[in-house]
Amino acid sequence: MKIRQSKFVNKEWKEISTEERFSAAKAQLVLAFGERKLLETHDPYPFLHQEYPSAEIIINSTSGEIYDDSVHDDSIIVTAIEFDKTTVKTTKIDIHNHTESFRAGEAIAHDLKGDDLAAILVISDGGKVNGSKLIEALNIATNHEIPISGGLAGDAGRFEKTLVGLNEQPIEGRIVGIGLYGKDLKTGHGTMGGWDVFGPEREVTESEYNVLYKIGDKAALDLYKEYLGKYAKELPGAALLFPLSMRVKPDSEPIVRTILTIDEDKKSMTFAGELPKGAMVRFMKANFDHLIEASSTAAQGSIKNMGKSPELALLVSCVGRKLVLGQRTEEEVEAARDIFGKETVITGFYSYGEISPLRPDAQCELHNQTMTITTFSEN
Repeated sequence: MKIRQSKFVNKEWKEISTEERFSAAKAQLVLAFGERKLLETHDPYPFLHQEYPSAEIIINSTSGEIYDDSVHDDSIIVTAIEFDKTTVKTTKIDIHNHTESFRAGEAIAHDLKGDDLAAILVISDGGKVNGSKLIEALNIATNHEIPISGGLAGDAGRFEKTLVGLNEQPIEGRIVGIGLYGKDLKTGHGTMGGWDVFGPEREVTESEYNVLYKIGDKAALDLYKEYLGKYAKELPGAALLFPLSMRVKPDSEPIVRTILTIDEDKKSMTFAGELPKGAMVRFMKANFDHLIEASSTAAQGSIKNMGKSPELALLVSCVGRKLVLGQRTEEEVEAARDIFGKETVITGFYSYGEISPLRPDAQCELHNQTMTITTFSEN
């Protein structure tokens, strides 16, 4: 595996790094992560196609771009990969609303299935998709046997629209699946939130997709405000500091859900992911040091079964973490770099949802407010 990284900043392209013997003409996969308005005004696809004529080129909007040990805004970060022993196949599907998400997952799995399928990367629209249903369909269609990871595109902190493209200018409503094939590819996964839980676990008694109406016998927003205390006056902004931990079933691992908006009239809260009726939830609060430590834990988990330092690490973290950490955001990327050492190439983005197994041996889930890391190496 040989990798080149470049960036588009201040209206010009600059090379970041190129590994020895990398051939742009032979690169099979290009990942381009960029700020949404910049992608609209400076479509990078024509340039990237000219540079990497044989590559599958995936472009998506972000809430911040990651490379090396730093976080950037208003840029496009490009990672071009020339695999030695791995084959790449891609597929795409467009959706118009969240009800089409399960069907989209089935279609992507069908298009990518193969005897030597080693891993699937998913780069999805972050505004129209029901990420939970998308991943559920992928898990079922692959018999829970193929590692799946990736993320939902972002739009800074605006939440207006997100863009994804495959071998073309990115658009709204698009989901891209990337199949990686071959017995010589090794992948690792790590996911961690670092949030502190508090209060008792309670049942979701009324919800619709990602809108939560009641917890137990109380209106969701009223109960939430009780727990927030003085922070309730700062809603909806304060919601980023207090996400929910959710277990779909009694034996499920807890996953995190970010609050996007509140409705004072309906006493409801809207989340960046599904909260099904019957799920059990607990309140969570931010602990800055624990959030940063979680990145180290995720990095350690992603290399646990690798046997060597990975050649490439894909970091997908949540926009909520970025908004909460503020000026300390780069510390969580630096924490991952400290685990990997200097040899691993790092790329990634801040997202509206993270796609990853909780552990290397677990099925894939949609996460919010986590740092998720996928590592790659070839034997």
